[in-house]
Amino acid sequence: MTNTKDITLEERIEAARKEVAMLCETKAGSADCAVAQDSLEELLAAKSHQQPAKNSLEQFCDENPDAAECRLYED
Repeated sequence: MTNTKDITLEERIEAARKEVAMLCETKAGSADCAVAQDSLEELLAAKSHQQPAKNSLEQFCDENPDAAECRLYED
């Protein structure tokens, strides 16, 4: 049995896409198809609200805010 915490959001989105394709192909317009589409939309919305991963410079500046590379200048 797979622990749901071990499944990434990307994997859940891919599984939801497959479910939508299967259900909506065989039962277009059905309540099952609509529910599957809603679930997929919710997963995609969750993905769009995630914070992007920091790049190496951002990580460095978090740890070394006084470094020359991290200085911010205003015009």
